Amino acid sequence: MSRCVKAGFGVIALGGLLGLSGPASAYTIYVSNEKGNSVSVIDGGTLTVTGTWKVGRRPRGITVSRDGKEVFVCASDDDRIDVLEAATGKVVRSLRSGPDPEQFILDRTGNPLYVANEDDSQVTVIDIEKNKVLAEVPVGVEPEGMGLSPDGKILVNTSETTNMAHFIDTKTFQVIDNVLVDARPRFAEFTADGKFLWVSAEVGGTVSVIDVAQRRVVKKITFKIPSVNDEAIQPVGVRITEDGAKAFVALGPANRVAVIDARTYEVQKYLPVGQRVWQLAFTPDQKMLFTTNGSSNDVSVIDVTAEKVLKSIPVGLLPWGVAISPN
Repeated sequence: MSRCVKAGFGVIALGGLLGLSGPASAYTIYVSNEKGNSVSVIDGGTLTVTGTWKVGRRPRGITVSRDGKEVFVCASDDDRIDVLEAATGKVVRSLRSGPDPEQFILDRTGNPLYVANEDDSQVTVIDIEKNKVLAEVPVGVEPEGMGLSPDGKILVNTSETTNMAHFIDTKTFQVIDNVLVDARPRFAEFTADGKFLWVSAEVGGTVSVIDVAQRRVVKKITFKIPSVNDEAIQPVGVRITEDGAKAFVALGPANRVAVIDARTYEVQKYLPVGQRVWQLAFTPDQKMLFTTNGSSNDVSVIDVTAEKVLKSIPVGLLPWGVAISPN
């Protein structure tokens, strides 16, 4: 985990927030609290915390099953994946994850689950129905970021110490290529058309855009924020809209989310959020974006179209990951 730089943040209260109705009210937002050993549950309609669920030690990566009935959480210090029933918040089973699971991603079909095991330099492939390890894929040192191509054929893992994006064939579970990026890559996100992969580099302070077909970096996006030290600008979470128009990048202890024109790669603005912004998640309709802010123990809600922060929601201690139900 990176060091934090304290800074103030602003939240814009908009009366228009009350007008965000319709499908959004059905969404549920789940936030893993790394130091609280818990998951905060946020109602998508009221944008308030409605529950706190206890999970294993040091929860980080979090995702939701395709049908929304189960929530998966990396209990990193317990070397397992906790599976919670969304209706009750109870841990109904645990999956064999390998040591120190940090991030993961579900296959497009809903099974298997691909897990980055930070302590043993491998990606573990788990059949979530049988709780069976299908493969263990050797990658670089300190694997973390996990991305999956839209067609489900290519899995990408980023290794923080090796500074690479590893391309893995999901049929053979073999590494088929490696692409060097900047220091300490933390997140991998494919564009909706599958043509490009964005990889954030926390220490390098950049986002590398990789041409997937050619497996080479075609653009490096850099950031400059007035009155913020360059060392505090640490890109982590990345999300790109389905239409390919906008990208949002969490900048860690810079306490900002960068809004980027995803076609020109130009940074359009910086949105002040909570302290040490880490991960991001869209609502299914992509009208709102939620950020986890570790040092201020809250979640910021961003209006994607207006590119404005709507609200700050207090959650547990050191919020890390965020996932949103599909319905």
